Amino acid sequence: MDANQILQQLKKKEYQPIYFLHGNESYFIDQVSDYIEDHVLSEGEKSFNQTIFYGKEVDSKTLIDTCYRYPMMSPYQVVLLKEAQEMRNLKALQPYVEKPVASTILVICHKHKKLNLNSGFGKVLKKQATILDAKKMYDNQVAAWIQNYLKGKSLNIQSAAAQLVAEYLGTDLSKITNALEKLLINLPAKSTITDQHIEQHIGISKDYNIFELQKALGFRDVLKANRIVNYFMADIRRHSLIMVVSSLYNYFSRILMFHSLAQRSEQEILKTLKLSSAFFLREYRQSARNYPSAKVKSVIGILKEYDLKSKGIDFNKTNTGDGELMKEMVWKILHV
Repeated sequence: MDANQILQQLKKKEYQPIYFLHGNESYFIDQVSDYIEDHVLSEGEKSFNQTIFYGKEVDSKTLIDTCYRYPMMSPYQVVLLKEAQEMRNLKALQPYVEKPVASTILVICHKHKKLNLNSGFGKVLKKQATILDAKKMYDNQVAAWIQNYLKGKSLNIQSAAAQLVAEYLGTDLSKITNALEKLLINLPAKSTITDQHIEQHIGISKDYNIFELQKALGFRDVLKANRIVNYFMADIRRHSLIMVVSSLYNYFSRILMFHSLAQRSEQEILKTLKLSSAFFLREYRQSARNYPSAKVKSVIGILKEYDLKSKGIDFNKTNTGDGELMKEMVWKILHV
């Protein structure tokens, strides 16, 4: 089941004895566990009937004993095991999972990685528990997720503005929702969010950001690329060399992939490059014309060189600052 399906059941007060929440996207795990923690019991019931354990601190016997306890003046007790991936003997919970107590709601939060559900313990969980597989989103899914998230909060957002946030903040949904909270605080309900709102309240410039730099380099627009680099240099902590190198590496790696896919259908290319629409594909076509495969490989070599320098590994032992290194790197890319 996905997080929305589980939340729909919970809102209907359809509770299950065990919830096993695992995977790489912590946001969805927190979304479900926080709802159970906040809404299943009343404030008065929580004092006696809600227990929170952490994997590093609890042993299986203590946890199982708590789960077998009966609730006081409530139809349910809630037992939350957070950071379950840190528990040394998690599989020792198997006897309880095989025979859970109907009046206990056990929530196991296993973050940052999936449990092997083909193991003995995993097979029991599949049979007895409601399982959330919290998967990371692909890059091309995030903008639509942002639009749906804000729609649920009575705000609309222009597609270009959603894409700007998605491309700048990546796929970390917790980071994205923290940024979107600034919009929720500052804009009235039913507003339509624009690039200007993003720049004003989140601080992502629609003209001077890493994605505009990628495009300027791809189109070999020397003037625009230098303007953006100068903007970055004025606030190098916010636009670090490490971040710029990483983003450009991903961008030029996609251009290299595009060359190998040139004879494929548009849909195949979009899927492989994880692009959300043909609009972005046009940019890659132009960039690929400007950078044949051999030149892309040279650019990737430049980026690897400056990746080392951004991490303090400079074999020439110069004292050049990150801003000057960034300008130097961009000049080399433009003249490759």
